Amino acid sequence: MLLRSGVLAAARFAVTDRLGGVSAAPYDALNLADHVGDAPPAVAENRERLAAALGVPSSQVVYMSQVHGADVAVVEASPADGDAAPVADAMVTDRPGLALAVLTADCVPVLLADGGGRVGVAHAGRKGVARDVVGAVVAALGRLGAEPADLSALVGPAVCGACYEVPEAMRAEVGASVPAARAETRDGTPSLDLPAAVESQLRRCGVATVDRVAPCTAETPALFSYRRDRATGRFAGVVWAPA
Repeated sequence: MLLRSGVLAAARFAVTDRLGGVSAAPYDALNLADHVGDAPPAVAENRERLAAALGVPSSQVVYMSQVHGADVAVVEASPADGDAAPVADAMVTDRPGLALAVLTADCVPVLLADGGGRVGVAHAGRKGVARDVVGAVVAALGRLGAEPADLSALVGPAVCGACYEVPEAMRAEVGASVPAARAETRDGTPSLDLPAAVESQLRRCGVATVDRVAPCTAETPALFSYRRDRATGRFAGVVWAPA
């Protein structure tokens, strides 16, 4: 269930895999997304299992409705029953106990925290990298009082540059603003290295401490990959400051 978990500055974090849930194929088993066609009761049970594994009440875990943009939601309270998820690709909070979750299946999950209990998450796919969702979430944390140099970041599992083949025009477009995104596949065709791009954007923002969870989603059967499977679930990156 938990691919990796631990401490990020003064916060806790976890990155899930696809194991230990109840969803049927092709979402098997720990799909945490409610927008991919999976049965809602299965998603709800999977989210309950994740919260139990984290030791956090499920009502305190906040998910987004992700749209491949760069908007940042400031989360000030746990969502009430029936509340719609914030439409955003990043979230920040300074409220202890609130766990922010980002869902991915090839895009880059980015987790951030500082020593003062401020945390943030971002969903950085190709469009998010081009629109600098990373810079947006670092700036939003700054408005809560976090200094970029005091932030620690975790760059989670995503499709690697050797697997993410794209047209040359697309590589040139993204690479023009983020040179670190330019890559080649094993066959020498144009590709994008989104984890490298995200790390370069974090460092450009002044974030000095950056760790990476390296598995390529497309190459790792224990992780969901949209590029590999198309119909599939989503795993999560979660970060929270203990209450």
